[in-house]
Amino acid sequence: MADPYKNLNVARDADAATIKKAYRRLAKEFHPDRNAGKPDAAQRFSEISTAYELLSDPDKRASYDRGEIDENGHPRAPYGFSDFDGAGPFYRSGGFRTDGQGGSSTFEFSGDGADFASIFGEMFGDGQGRRRSPFRQRGADVAYRLPVSFEDAAALRPQPVDLGDGRSIELKLPAGFETGSKVRVRGHGEAGPDGSGDAIVILEIQPHRFFTRVGDDVHLELPVRWDEAVLGAKVRVPTPDGPVLLTIPRGSTSGRTLRVRGKGFHHEGGGRGNELVRLLIDLPANDPQLEELAKTWSKEHNHNPRAALGV
Repeated sequence: MADPYKNLNVARDADAATIKKAYRRLAKEFHPDRNAGKPDAAQRFSEISTAYELLSDPDKRASYDRGEIDENGHPRAPYGFSDFDGAGPFYRSGGFRTDGQGGSSTFEFSGDGADFASIFGEMFGDGQGRRRSPFRQRGADVAYRLPVSFEDAAALRPQPVDLGDGRSIELKLPAGFETGSKVRVRGHGEAGPDGSGDAIVILEIQPHRFFTRVGDDVHLELPVRWDEAVLGAKVRVPTPDGPVLLTIPRGSTSGRTLRVRGKGFHHEGGGRGNELVRLLIDLPANDPQLEELAKTWSKEHNHNPRAALGV
């Protein structure tokens, strides 16, 4: 697997915001839902996700930069033991062996010209030529996909999640999250020699039948009657938090946009977006009274709403 910085196309000194922006762009481009039947895209998405998981964690990123873990987050062998066939620079024979059960590992040393048992006895404190390695691996992380309704996502309502270990949790949604955002739940992954891995919950905001999201604002097209537009009115309007009363100003026209404050998505840094309501005047079909009113009005008025267009 390639270097995680190369997988996200960022410099090694990139800050957290740059890494997050790069991940969001690439995850959207290579998401499996957008690339059905393209195994290369699925593999690329997996590499991008793994790279972001490592680089978004300050501790893991620092360990990787110091060479302590590899691009998958696994511990590297101590310096000098990169060659496990016995050709490392600090010994001539022996090697690196596992216990065969996926558990801890054993270093074995032999040779001439140096007391390697003594050296590693000082390092690890056992004074013997055989020593259990301090590098023990925890269990694997487990990924889950969690569909979240549009309203719950906007309002940040906690979500029940049934995990593979048989436990259920109430997941707190993070402010500013989008489809593809991940939430790490510590200790709910697979068991391992050095403890359990984590559950990685990938959030997916479900589309809504009349709300749309633009940034952290919610957009809505609201049908209104002609008399409500002409005379003004107070009407009930749906929001992610439930219906509210909205004042339609007198003389409103189609396309006019009204703001309902604080009913959008939560900002990552605090606060909340708005709901923007675009008015659409809805006229009944084949209404004789309305047709007669229109004929009378047109005879008495010479209003041209297209004058500004030069026609």
